[in-house]
Amino acid sequence: MSRITFDNGQLHVPDTVTIPVITGDGIGVDITPAMKAVVDAAVAASFGDAKRIDWLDVPAGEAAFNATGEWMPPATLHACREYRVSIKGPLATPVGDGHRSLNVALRQDLDLYACVRPVRWFEGVTSPVKQPEKVDMVVFRENTEDVYAGIEWPAGSPEARRLFRFLSDDLGVRQVRFPSSSAFGIKPVSRDGSRRLVRAACQYAIDHGRRSVTLVHKGNIMKFTEGGFRQWGYELAAEEFPGLVVKDVITDAFLQDTLLHPENYDVIATLNLNGDYASDQLAAMVGGVGIAPGANINYETGHAVFEATHGTAPNLAGTGQANPSSLLLSAVMMLEYLGWQASADAVMAALAACYRQGVATADIAPADGQVCSTAEFAQAIITKLNQ
Repeated sequence: MSRITFDNGQLHVPDTVTIPVITGDGIGVDITPAMKAVVDAAVAASFGDAKRIDWLDVPAGEAAFNATGEWMPPATLHACREYRVSIKGPLATPVGDGHRSLNVALRQDLDLYACVRPVRWFEGVTSPVKQPEKVDMVVFRENTEDVYAGIEWPAGSPEARRLFRFLSDDLGVRQVRFPSSSAFGIKPVSRDGSRRLVRAACQYAIDHGRRSVTLVHKGNIMKFTEGGFRQWGYELAAEEFPGLVVKDVITDAFLQDTLLHPENYDVIATLNLNGDYASDQLAAMVGGVGIAPGANINYETGHAVFEATHGTAPNLAGTGQANPSSLLLSAVMMLEYLGWQASADAVMAALAACYRQGVATADIAPADGQVCSTAEFAQAIITKLNQ
């Protein structure tokens, strides 16, 4: 099996490369095979026999638990670390009690600190906003800190009581109104974590000819965490990217203004929770999370996991109705990351042509369009690739 190597900040990708793939829960059984078929066709159309992906299926999620008793087997994490670049379908995360989010586990265990989510509109896709063509942003969401670090204790637990005593007795905190029934969470935001995320966003803006980077935060309320993110971001930009336009906006104002004036924003750098809200709102503006791609990247080690950004939709699993576009567009990002730009461009052009002609799955097909199953949509893209 052929591994990607990384040195001096550069990926070195063999012509035949092994890519671990997690099928995912729910509709993963539909969209992941569709993604692999399209990517294989695009690589063949672009490079003939000169390049090829060897897909290495690795288990995670419900199927892994049913087979092994583990939601994320150590061998799967090892494969993602060893082969450096991988791709995954959606994985289920219960609300409240249940196992730790597998998506968060991957991001934290591999230190994939940058969640990168491009958002753009495709002609032919129905949007709830009047001018979706003005939406063209790339969100850089910090992936390892903030409330997603998972440092929290349930109400009434010994840990919650102990933490409250420390806050009250040692630090003089008086703002906890109902201490006996309060759950507690810790929100770590560091200078180092903020700077490396903003550095990645700024470098992306430079490399892709983007106009500006906007720091999105709630520093007006959380002055030392989110306010620190803003301050450290500005400091990093002034030190390392003095010619780049860098600005900031409060999160709630950002969510409003992107609906009114989306053309004012280009590359977004923000913290974990803000980025979750913002990327989903922006996706809704261009047609929904069904066409929103995502990547989780550590630019310092080269590790990356590309993923569908939507849920598992278990009611649709195995029905052939699921839209594979989010995972397909994430695969486009993966191909770009590998340096196989010709294949990435081919998939993007074929996908855009299908949308433009009204060829899509039921969730986004226009009233007068051609409604496809998951496999039919993948085949329509492959046909476009080969024309």
